[in-house]
Amino acid sequence: MGNSGISGGSRKLVIVVAIAALLVALHSVFSQLSAPAVYDADDTEISVFAGDRFSVRVPDDPAGGYRWIIAEPRPDPAVLRAAGAHGDTGAPPPDGTARYLAFEAVRPGRTDLRLLRCRHCGPGAADEKGARSLNFRVTVG
Repeated sequence: MGNSGISGGSRKLVIVVAIAALLVALHSVFSQLSAPAVYDADDTEISVFAGDRFSVRVPDDPAGGYRWIIAEPRPDPAVLRAAGAHGDTGAPPPDGTARYLAFEAVRPGRTDLRLLRCRHCGPGAADEKGARSLNFRVTVG
């Protein structure tokens, strides 16, 4: 067999880099083709990859005057970013409509996400009658 000028160690390194690049490309393609993940109120542990988008589905009753907000302390913006919200009556929770709060995983890390259902949503909103809070641990890999 002829000598191509590439050592065995270099050849192995090129193969490893090519395989890693292929895996990253496949992950990107599958992430783009699949819909963002939707987590429910009882999914307290959320694991995603940097660049992924996901939503948290919460029960909604806008006629009651309540709304969902991201509560203090807010998630680490270096790890997680809010990406909007929308309502949907197509696949509601058992007793009403649903609200979807969208997020984007920014970079690897771990942060807490606290959502609060409140009417006036000012200081002390967590103590309002009918207020509800949900807590999530978000890990971005």
